[in-house]
Amino acid sequence: MAIAVKLDDLLHDRRMTLTELAERINITLANLSILKTGKARAIRFSTLEAICTALACQPGDLLEFKPNSGATERSRAA
Repeated sequence: MAIAVKLDDLLHDRRMTLTELAERINITLANLSILKTGKARAIRFSTLEAICTALACQPGDLLEFKPNSGATERSRAA
């Protein structure tokens, strides 16, 4: 996975549960869980904005680019 979601770390730092965040931003716990586990393939800007507002963070605090070795090798070959 090239994009790592650091939601678990932010929740821990803010002493907030996933359930509490879901209630605050009006998103289902199931969808938030998919994001937290890194299984989401996309995120709406409105959802990202709501998470950042609720956690008082920036998008870069939530998402991190981690190139995998296969992607790095492909980009070098191009």
